[in-house]
Amino acid sequence: MEYRTLGRTDLWVSLICLGTMTWGSQNSQAEAHAQLDYAIGQGVNFIDTAEMYPVTPVSRDTQGLTESYIGSWIAGRRNRDDIILATKVAGPARDPSRGIRTADRLDRRNIEQAIDDSLRRLQTDYIDLYQVHWPDRPVPSFGVRGLSALADRPDTVPIEETLDALADLVKAGKIRHVGVSNETPWGVSEYLRLARDQGLPRIASIQNAYNLLNRVFEIGLSEFALREDVGLLAYSPLAGGNLTGKYLGGVIAPGTRRDVARQFVRYDLPGQAPAAARYVAIAHAHGLDPAQLALAYVNSRPFVTATIIGATSLDQLRTDIDSVNLTLSADAIAAIEAVHRDLPDPCP
Repeated sequence: MEYRTLGRTDLWVSLICLGTMTWGSQNSQAEAHAQLDYAIGQGVNFIDTAEMYPVTPVSRDTQGLTESYIGSWIAGRRNRDDIILATKVAGPARDPSRGIRTADRLDRRNIEQAIDDSLRRLQTDYIDLYQVHWPDRPVPSFGVRGLSALADRPDTVPIEETLDALADLVKAGKIRHVGVSNETPWGVSEYLRLARDQGLPRIASIQNAYNLLNRVFEIGLSEFALREDVGLLAYSPLAGGNLTGKYLGGVIAPGTRRDVARQFVRYDLPGQAPAAARYVAIAHAHGLDPAQLALAYVNSRPFVTATIIGATSLDQLRTDIDSVNLTLSADAIAAIEAVHRDLPDPCP
């Protein structure tokens, strides 16, 4: 396993980060524990979750189960200090029926409630990396392209208030470091400005989508990642499974991600299938597994700190983790870049 520094912290995290958002819906507690045991055995020390998980689908009946499964595993294995544990606080819910608290906001009261609930479920007294799952202000995210006008609400919580509340959690010892997710270049710059000007905690990472079908992180955020040491924690590196080739031809098998999480439509765009088919063909031409080709490309990017993988079976998990052992040839990279020039970011 390869390890990289998390931002400007003293933490070394595995290049492969174990994602968990199917645990509690598509995966049972026993299956979650089996995945954790296998991943740790392969050198993975970085685990990412969120208070709102699982999200396949989002449901108030299952919300929090993912953290609870991790918590029971930590309690049983007694290995808390051997892992780097990351979780997230949810921003405002687009659909109030899917909210977690009375009002999912990134103000002090909600953040304090969220961290205490997460600590209880995770059966730990500290979180290594506490991330803002998405901004409080309206921004283009989860597949929405561009911003033509500001739409801040009168009660939009300023980033300064959010970061000040997180600073107090650091002082209290409940969290060690902070990060952002689904954030924009302006938002990242504002977090960094507040840290610099007001002595507030400095963000250590940016968790955004990044894969062969969506490389928009390279346009505005990669320079921040490289110059400011706020590396990318790349989620959805397989584009919701589309880069494995299993959905080519339009077949959606029961129980797969696209079957159980139909609310996620960012990859249901006309350019997805043609681009995915070409990337899968590159893998086959080089004798590679399509999933490993897609993951190895993300692993190789200099602005990436960790690639977050998620699996519903141990076979998938083995394949994904083994991507760290694959170095793509110059010919394979050239073929990937040729597709990107022809079909750039079909699923932003």
